[in-house]
Amino acid sequence: MEKKVGAEIEELPKTIVRRVVKEKLSQCSRNQDISVNKDSLLAFCESARIFIHYLSATSNDICKESKRQTIKAEDVLKALEDMEFPELVRPLKASLNEFRSKNAGKKAAASRIKEAKKRKIEEEPTVEGTDGESKDDVENDNDDNDDGNDKDKDEDEDEVEDEDEVENGGSDD
Repeated sequence: MEKKVGAEIEELPKTIVRRVVKEKLSQCSRNQDISVNKDSLLAFCESARIFIHYLSATSNDICKESKRQTIKAEDVLKALEDMEFPELVRPLKASLNEFRSKNAGKKAAASRIKEAKKRKIEEEPTVEGTDGESKDDVENDNDDNDDGNDKDKDEDEDEVEDEDEVENGGSDD
């Protein structure tokens, strides 16, 4: 059994690799149904994993040469050329442009929705009090005036209790 050092080795999802391989192989031989056995699927997975790591390392080197810490799409495209895979650059650029245009549409739609919500909130009428203050301001002002009213309420309650005692003929103590 193979010993793994450090973190577990990353594996690509086998179902996705199988789907991609079968799709590409079916384009080569349209008349036959292609099946991929387990060993060849593992070989495809491992070779794709190694290719991705090599591409990542090469892209990272290009990024470091530019004195940056974040790998950009241009770094990956340059790495493909440096690795002598220029035939992959054109389809990758087309896919990248398609992805960017879809995301731009999604971002534009999201910003339109956000602006519409913001306008709706700004346009909502506020209930105004008698002196032009909003309902919230009037409620807050009433809260501020409650300090003096609490004492008056306590005094009124004491008077009512005293009157009850007189009517009942004294206190129950």
